[in-house]
Amino acid sequence: MKKVKLSTFHFRICLFNPNGYSLLELLLVLMLLVMGGLLVLPAIESGLKERNLRRSALEIAAVARDLHHRAIYQSALQRLVVDPYENAYAVGQGKKVFLAPDVQIVGIDGGEPVGNGSTQFVFYPNGSSLGGEITISGSRGSAYFIRMEPLLGKVVVIRGK
Repeated sequence: MKKVKLSTFHFRICLFNPNGYSLLELLLVLMLLVMGGLLVLPAIESGLKERNLRRSALEIAAVARDLHHRAIYQSALQRLVVDPYENAYAVGQGKKVFLAPDVQIVGIDGGEPVGNGSTQFVFYPNGSSLGGEITISGSRGSAYFIRMEPLLGKVVVIRGK
């Protein structure tokens, strides 16, 4: 009868093994990748929220600028209606556009109050407007101010804290 020798496995921790990487080395690299991902994900999430806030401010400003130009070229009053309670805005009596859930309308200065807490900003055919300011804020406390100049109807977006 012949004896069969069972081979034994030797696990070596060696960085320069000619046979390849050991399982321990691969697991170590995988753990480092996971830990790096856990550090980076919160920064990406906060950047996306800040981007939503900026995009919302630029959308409102673009609508206000468009209404300013429409009032001049069509020789007719144009209205931007802002509803802070529903967190939305609309052009005249048109369909409401709702802001992102993490973006809130926190203040309105100027404009003309209309029913149910809404405020309208009127743009006149001569290029002027009622003027005022809309303040929107994000969940992290940063804010944007959309300012409409009364005499020239110019719309400016200002980033605040």
